[in-house]
Amino acid sequence: MRFPRSSGVLLHPTSLPGPHGSGDLGASAYHFVDWLAAGGQSLWQMLPLGGIGAGNSPYMSSSAFAGNVLLVDLDELQRRGWLLAGEVTALEGDDAHRVDFATVIPWRMAHLARAAQRFAAAGSVADRAEYDAFCAAHADWLDDYALYMALAEAHPGRDWCDWPAPLACREAAALDAARRVHAVRIAFWRFGQWCFFRQWAALRAYANERRVHIVGDMPIFIAHQSAEVWARPDLFELDATGRPTVVAGVPPDLFAETGQRWGNPLYRWSAHAGEGYRWWIERVRRTFELVDIVRIDHFRGFAGYWEIPASEPTAMHGRWVPGPASALFRAITDALGELPVIAEDLGVITPDVEALRVEFGYPGMRILQFAWGESGGAETRFLPHHHVPDCVVYTGSHDNDTTLGWWAGVPEATRHHLREYLATDGRTPHWDLMRAACASVADLAVHPMQDVLGLGSEHRMNFPGTPTGNWSWRFTWDQVPSEAAARLRRMAQLYERLPAAEGIAPVAA
Repeated sequence: MRFPRSSGVLLHPTSLPGPHGSGDLGASAYHFVDWLAAGGQSLWQMLPLGGIGAGNSPYMSSSAFAGNVLLVDLDELQRRGWLLAGEVTALEGDDAHRVDFATVIPWRMAHLARAAQRFAAAGSVADRAEYDAFCAAHADWLDDYALYMALAEAHPGRDWCDWPAPLACREAAALDAARRVHAVRIAFWRFGQWCFFRQWAALRAYANERRVHIVGDMPIFIAHQSAEVWARPDLFELDATGRPTVVAGVPPDLFAETGQRWGNPLYRWSAHAGEGYRWWIERVRRTFELVDIVRIDHFRGFAGYWEIPASEPTAMHGRWVPGPASALFRAITDALGELPVIAEDLGVITPDVEALRVEFGYPGMRILQFAWGESGGAETRFLPHHHVPDCVVYTGSHDNDTTLGWWAGVPEATRHHLREYLATDGRTPHWDLMRAACASVADLAVHPMQDVLGLGSEHRMNFPGTPTGNWSWRFTWDQVPSEAAARLRRMAQLYERLPAAEGIAPVAA
């Protein structure tokens, strides 16, 4: 589908300012929406909203459906009376520019547990009714998720396939007994999800009222240590003990010379096809309950994916395997209708990947940092004069360096090419690329917040192929240049990207 011409900013909520160790769905998120609106921006793009997994990655979530309870606004819980005023204080030793997950996770979870206890003991009739309605509406995934999380806590450090066999194999009697034994923690995890969904719905409504639309991110894969893999092992390539036989990743590329071995279990696509892709349809439907537009991560994996034997320590010795291709997206479209989807079509893009994207009218991505230099070949498609309307242009993504960091590391020939191409002196390359993105014929232009702030490499979000040290970047409001919003608005005016009067709706092709 085609989108109204517009622009926005890429920022994950954990990167927002705030006193509690990481960004959340509280006051700073609302302020960010106001700032976007003041800057004439229509889009707030973020990373996956699910719980974080190995390496604190939002792309290794413990559920394909649950939200990240670390994003719950503790101040809102205090206003409801579930936390005491003296309990919701600033996190001692908080680094305003980095999330210290080792400290933040237990601190936030302890506060959420106190709130759950008070809600259980003295929640109002109205709140109980709202909670019960939420649990009923989401029971198809929430029941397994809450039980899984409680069991994972009860067996710390152990994969679910190493739990006692009756639990790993989901024997009915064992699950019934576990529900009784772990009833309090199961209720806690349900409460956390209710708080997340409740707060998220309010924030999204606030954004939409101000003509800011949420661009979510749906990872193609989920973690092995997740509720859905435990609940539906038949849908994944696992052996008889529940361990993956093959795992996901990508072959060697510019990001990693030995490739990237992500380690996610791969889908048993024949099983998904056998039930009409019902699991995927529900996953997509639930995702669109949270966001306005969905960016599908690693879209090329649906045409063909890199299969790595689980025994291999790197991604070098994998092979390409055909994916479900149009059969999957036809089933989704037939069930849910035409959807506002962005296809992340970066990496090794072959004609079948492009054909799949075009067949369903999903705009692809263009990364401006890939456009300049002497590489030639396929990289030239990222140059603005090769852009097409049905694409989304970025200066860089969460996997790239910031533009200032990139600029500092490229050869002088690349800088010369950019200066000559854009007729600029190169003194503010981040604004040069943001302006080029806005001027592009691409329907959507998205700027990473780090580029809006003019930050260097030490502020990048992710280093692909490195398992630690990622996802922790945060900013503070005093880092935001006073003229940034006005400058973004002026570019949106100049290049006709101001918010549409109505919501995200298709325009004539």
